[in-house]
Amino acid sequence: MEEAKNVSAKSSQDGTEQSGAAATEAVPARTSTRNTGPGRLLIAVYAVFAISATARAAYQILTKFSEAPLAYLLSAFAAVVYIVATVSLARPGRTAFKVSVAAVLVELVGVLVVGALSVFDSVNFPHETVWSLFGRGYGFIPLLLPILGLIWLYRRRPAKGA
Repeated sequence: MEEAKNVSAKSSQDGTEQSGAAATEAVPARTSTRNTGPGRLLIAVYAVFAISATARAAYQILTKFSEAPLAYLLSAFAAVVYIVATVSLARPGRTAFKVSVAAVLVELVGVLVVGALSVFDSVNFPHETVWSLFGRGYGFIPLLLPILGLIWLYRRRPAKGA
């Protein structure tokens, strides 16, 4: 009770008196915690991969596309997936959450499929991509990243009905 009087006295000094309900509405509700704490590190790693995969794909397509067109187009696709994942992980909201889950799942499937194909069908993959050999050229981070991303998204999923 004493606290309410102090708040009223302080706001009347400012000339901007607000009722309790209005003061509560003025504080924005946190709609997403995906981009806080360890989520920032996850987003940063996705951003680094987005930049590196985009640069690698652009270089490969512009300079030696005829040598391995399938591999280089898959590099470009991986770059797009990393860009979408980075942006959607950084944005709040249910739609961004759904896009994040989809992008990270596509990434996981891509790493597994391209990784397996590059092992068993090396003729179509004469040059490495980001996802070749399960991301061996990148320290297997492309294989671990979507797994960590899905765990993070599961733990930070939006509340039902929110």
